[in-house]
Amino acid sequence: MYCRNCASEIAEQAVVCVHCGVLPKSGGKFCHHCGAPTDPQASFCVRCGVAVTPVAFQSPVGDPNQRSKLAAGLLGILLGCLGIHRFYLGYNSIGVAQLVLGLAGIFTCGITTLAAWIWGLVEGIMILTGSINKDAQGRPLRD
Repeated sequence: MYCRNCASEIAEQAVVCVHCGVLPKSGGKFCHHCGAPTDPQASFCVRCGVAVTPVAFQSPVGDPNQRSKLAAGLLGILLGCLGIHRFYLGYNSIGVAQLVLGLAGIFTCGITTLAAWIWGLVEGIMILTGSINKDAQGRPLRD
């Protein structure tokens, strides 16, 4: 992937460009797929044909897929035994493990559900305090 502002090659999971300090897909001078110069108002790169977001339509807020720290923390505290907060953050395999552990309480007289609830409660608190501060794609959680 290339920075749309300076055309430097950056990692797919990069939060900011290490060369110019802007969000990887903000700017409009270059294609994020091939690094070719583009018109800031263009919808497609003329070199590789990939859709590029025109500068006029880019959100100043940042990444629209960025997850909320408060929502994730509350989901962990309230529904942690079902792993809902892990699904919300994109950690699906851990979410399935917590869900199975929580539902297994039907067969274990609630012992595994209690363990899953404590696990979710601790993770919810860790999310709210900032110990867990990224989602599965490496994006920082929004306050």
